[in-house]
Amino acid sequence: MRDLTGHARAGGLLSRRRAPEAHRSNALHPGAWWVWALGLGTAASRTTNPLLIALLIGVAGYVVAARRTAAPWAKSYGAFVKLALLVIGIRLVFAIVLGSPIPGTHVLVTLPEVPLPDWAKGVRIGGRVTAEGVLFALYDGIRLAGLLICVGAANALASPSRLLKSLPGALYEVGVAVVVAMTFAPNLIADVQRLRSARRLRGRSDKGVRGLLQVGLPVLEGALERSVALAAAMDARGFGRSAAVPAGVRRAIAVLTLGGLMGVCVGTYGLLTAQGGWYGVPALVAGLLAALAGLRLGGRRAVRTRYRPDRWGVRAWLVSGSGIAVAGLVIWAASSDPAALHPGVVPLIAPALPLWPALAVLLGLLPAFVAPAPPTPALPSPVSAKETS
Repeated sequence: MRDLTGHARAGGLLSRRRAPEAHRSNALHPGAWWVWALGLGTAASRTTNPLLIALLIGVAGYVVAARRTAAPWAKSYGAFVKLALLVIGIRLVFAIVLGSPIPGTHVLVTLPEVPLPDWAKGVRIGGRVTAEGVLFALYDGIRLAGLLICVGAANALASPSRLLKSLPGALYEVGVAVVVAMTFAPNLIADVQRLRSARRLRGRSDKGVRGLLQVGLPVLEGALERSVALAAAMDARGFGRSAAVPAGVRRAIAVLTLGGLMGVCVGTYGLLTAQGGWYGVPALVAGLLAALAGLRLGGRRAVRTRYRPDRWGVRAWLVSGSGIAVAGLVIWAASSDPAALHPGVVPLIAPALPLWPALAVLLGLLPAFVAPAPPTPALPSPVSAKETS
């Protein structure tokens, strides 16, 4: 037992040398996790190489395993992995049943084909299922699965309440509404479970329309009481106050914010498509700058203070920078050597793992070593012979 305790303490000291233990004052900014995850997702969207996407998924999974806390939202990663597997299965089913546009000569099976009218030319149900079409659908499904798992990593690592609290002043009301909804939703579920259990203990049925009404009405009444109490508390604290802003500034805020968001959408679409690489980055940068300027101007009308705001420190820059570096290097590799990142299926060839893009993806492991480590559970104290007797 002493050897195990000493080994655990040595491992804890070694991990603290690499990154401190996380607490409220040095916790990583939640936005850094989202920038890192979106960088990995962007890299996954620019390749159909299953080996490279599997490496991206492995990097995201390792970081989640190393830096995930015991918070409730951290358990969402498994749900995203299951959803990714479901997406791959659905994509394969569509390719088998509805056919694939990829021509192929290796026929796996021939399904009964359903005759369709003339106006449905180009669409078929059943027919030949080729290995080339199934492999193309598998590559496409794996790419979408990689995107979902990267988003799931951000959900498992970033606190949603802290992320909403970090919104700029112009989006303060939206953030408060989302936080209130996130707070009330578990209360509603708990009320439903409590009332159903009480009805079952009394020997009454909780199923059917009658049971639904007799459970739903008390739940609705409790939700209305909490809403009225919350509204009174927010009114007493001065929520909703706004400063006077000139009309010209309000118009500039609307133009910059809407134009910036449109630029972000266009730039994101360009980055996620192979044909939009030349305009994706400029549109995204211009849209982000315009949106940030509009949000900063819009923050003038929100009169509020922040309690213990999250700081964007050096570790946040390293975490977000690693995701941006992965995305940038993979995009560059996709433009310089597209054959390595998009293996062909006609003719059938085995995909190979490209060296330099793989090394670029490994940069995404940096958060597992520089982000603050989650608190380690306390080791149980050794039981003496007297206590056992």
